[in-house]
Amino acid sequence: MEKEFSVRIGEKPLVFRTGRMAKQANGAVMASHGETVILTTACVTDTARTGIDFFPLLVDFEERYYSAGKIPGGFIKREGRPSESAILSARVIDRSIRSLFSDLMRNDVHVVATVMSVDQVYPPNVLAINGASAALAISGIPWSGPVGAVRIGLIDGKLVVNPSEEQMALSALDLLVAGHKDGITMVESGADQVSEELLVDALELAQSEIRKLIALFLRMKEEVGKPEVEIAAPPSYPEVDAWIEENLAPVIDAAVRVHEKKPRSEKIAEAKKRAKERFAESHPGLGDYISEAIDQCVKKIMRSIIVNEGVRADGRAMNQLRDIECELGVLPRVHGSALFTRGETQTLAVTTLGMVGEDDQVLDGIKLDEPAKRFILHYNFPPYSVGEVRPMRGPGRREIGHGALAERALRYVIPSEGEFPYVIRVVSDILESNGSSSQASICGGSLSMMHAGVPLRKHVAGVAMGLIKEGEKVQILTDIQGLEDHYGDMDFKVAGTRDGVTALQMDNKAGGVTREILQKALSQAREARLQILDKMDARISTPLNLSPSAPRVHKTAIDPEKIRDVIGPGGKVIRGITQRTGVKINVEDSGNISIAGPTQEQVNEALSIIRGLTKNLEAGEIYCGAVTRLMAFGAFVECLPGKEGLLHLSEISARRIPKVEDVFKPGDRVLVMVKEIDDMGRVNLTRRRIVSDEPKVAAAGFAHCLPDERERENLIESVSGNSPAAPHYDRDRADRERGERGDRGGDRDRGDRGRRPYSGRPPRRDY
Repeated sequence: MEKEFSVRIGEKPLVFRTGRMAKQANGAVMASHGETVILTTACVTDTARTGIDFFPLLVDFEERYYSAGKIPGGFIKREGRPSESAILSARVIDRSIRSLFSDLMRNDVHVVATVMSVDQVYPPNVLAINGASAALAISGIPWSGPVGAVRIGLIDGKLVVNPSEEQMALSALDLLVAGHKDGITMVESGADQVSEELLVDALELAQSEIRKLIALFLRMKEEVGKPEVEIAAPPSYPEVDAWIEENLAPVIDAAVRVHEKKPRSEKIAEAKKRAKERFAESHPGLGDYISEAIDQCVKKIMRSIIVNEGVRADGRAMNQLRDIECELGVLPRVHGSALFTRGETQTLAVTTLGMVGEDDQVLDGIKLDEPAKRFILHYNFPPYSVGEVRPMRGPGRREIGHGALAERALRYVIPSEGEFPYVIRVVSDILESNGSSSQASICGGSLSMMHAGVPLRKHVAGVAMGLIKEGEKVQILTDIQGLEDHYGDMDFKVAGTRDGVTALQMDNKAGGVTREILQKALSQAREARLQILDKMDARISTPLNLSPSAPRVHKTAIDPEKIRDVIGPGGKVIRGITQRTGVKINVEDSGNISIAGPTQEQVNEALSIIRGLTKNLEAGEIYCGAVTRLMAFGAFVECLPGKEGLLHLSEISARRIPKVEDVFKPGDRVLVMVKEIDDMGRVNLTRRRIVSDEPKVAAAGFAHCLPDERERENLIESVSGNSPAAPHYDRDRADRERGERGDRGGDRDRGDRGRRPYSGRPPRRDY
C-alpha cells in the first residue's frame, strides 16, 4: 500500500513515499526535497558470509544524467564509473549508518541511492542519507537506527538549516551532520576559518533538527515497517575465549605497550599464531574466530590502559603530539615539494603549477554550470606505506575521500585567479602510515605550495583527535595513531589556520557526544594545531619566489570582437603564435587570454604579437610596418596585422621623391607615423613628421615586428635629417634612371606647363 510521510526541515518539507516502487527490495523509499528526488533501497542476504572478519556493507550512489536533463558525453552515451561527487556521497551515507550495525553481523547489506531528479536548489547527498535511513527503518534489517541528516550554513552571521545552493554560495560554513537518537554519527564540513564555539553551536542546532527526522522514521517503521529479519548469531567458543584470556592476555598487554607499530604488530601476530597452533587439532577451521577474539582482547586492553592508567600505547600523554619534521625542496625540477613526517606517518607532497583554461579540471556531472577546478589535491595510499603486498590499482573510495578532505581544508587559503593566475595541483603520496595521513597531507600540501611560490593567505595544519569512552570515564586523545583509530570510539579530524577551522570530519561510534566533549575535543585540537603551525612557520612562513622550472603565466584582456583576429581562420593565427614562441594560449569567450610558457621572454614575445593583432592604430603613434603594395601615388604599409595605411609619395621624405619604386620594394620594413585617420576609417601615414630625435624614435613601440639592434639603427637613420626614406636608396642612380627614361615627372608634380629641353639630368631641387 502506497503511503506518504513528510516533515518540515528548513524552508521546504522533506517527503518520503513508500509502497509504489521497487517493492521486491527489503525496503524502498522515494524521497524528495523540493524537486530533487531520490529512490533509496535496502537489501540483505539470507545467509551470512563466511571467512570474513568485518560487516559487509555496500553503499552505492547512482547519478542518472537524465535527472539534470543531460545526456552523458563520449561515444557510449551512458553513465559509466561513478563521479568523484558520487563516491563522496556514497561515503557519507556509509559513514552515517555503518556504526549502527552489530560488529558480529556477516550478512551482506546493500544500500542504493539513485538520483532521479535534481532541481539544482537542494543537494541530493543530504536527501540520500535520509532516504537510506528511511529505507532501512522499514526494511526489517536489524540495526540501531534510524539516523537523520541536515546541512547547516552560515549566512550573514546566522546559522541556516538546509539552505539552498544559491544561499550556500554566500555561506562561510558548509556543515553536513548525521546522527541518531543518542548523538551525532557523522560530520563533514568545510569552513572559512570559523571559530570552534560556532561549530559547537552549529552541531547542536543540527542535532535538534535531526530529532524531528528520527521521530518521522520511527513512525514510518511503526506504520509500514516489515518484521525484523532474523539474523543468526555467529557461533561462539567459550573455551577458546577463556584460554586466550588466561594465557595470552599478559602477552597482548606487553605487545600493546610497544611504542613502534611494526614490532607491536609482530608480537600480536605471534600471539595469534600461538593460539591457532593450540587449537589446530581440537578446533580446526577456527583461524578467523581466533584472530577476531585476539583483536577484541587487544581492544579491551588498549582501552583499559588509556582510561584507567592515563597512558597511551606509545607512551604519550593524552594531549601530546608525535615528533614532527618538515623538509622542503626534496625533489629537483618539480615546482614545489615538501616531506612532512609526524611520528610514523609520512607524506611527500608535490605542487605543480599549470595554465588556467587548459590544465584546470572540468567537472561533468548532474550539477549544472559547475565551474572548473583551479585547485586540485590528489591523495595516494600505496601498499608499501603499511608494509603490505597488494596490486597497485586506481584510487579507491578511501583515497578519494581523504583527498577531498585535504583539498577542502586548503581551498580557503588559495589565492584568487587574479592574484595568482595558475592552476594548482598538489599530489600527496603517503610513504608511511600510522594514523592521520589525511591531516599530514594538509600540512605537507601547505608546505609544498609555499615552496612552489604560491602566495597562500596562511598556513593550514590538521590533526586527528580520538575518544575512548568507558561508562562515565572519557579520554580525548590528540594526534591518534592507527591502533587508537581502529579500537577507539571517535575519529575527529580538525584542520585550520591560526584564526579558525577550515575543515572538519568526524565518525563517531560512542553514542551520545555531549557539548562538553565536543568543546574539549575542539579546544585540544586547536592547541595541537597551533603547535604544528609553529613547526611549519619555523621552516617556511612566506612563499618563496616562483620556481625556475615553473611556467610563466600572463593574463591579458582584449575586446571580444577581436578574438577572431587572434584565432584566425581555422586556428591558423594562434597555431602560428604557439609554434613560433613555444607557449600555450587559452582564449576565453569573455576576451580574457592566458599565456603560459617556459620562460618570461617567450611569454613576452607571444604577448607582443597578440597586442599587435588586437591593437587599433592611433594617430601620432609610430609603427614598424611592412610595405605590402606600391602605387603611383605612394605605398601601402601594414602597420599592424591586417591594418594598412597609405604612405603618400609626398610624405615619404623631407626631400622630393619622384617615384615610389625608387625608394621601396614590397616586403621592406619601414618606420611610419599615423598622420590621421579620417571619418571613413582610412589611415594616412607619414615619415616626414618623424623628427630627427633619435631617443624618441628609439623609444617608440614596435608593435608588429621587433627589429634587431642593427636594423633599428638603420631605420632610425633613415628618418633622421634630410636623408632619403630607405637605406638602399641611391639618389644618383635614381637620377640617371629617370634621365634615361626621359622622365619629367618632377616638373609635372610641380605643375610646370612649359616643356624644357632635355639635358639628360633633371634639375635638383629641395622641397
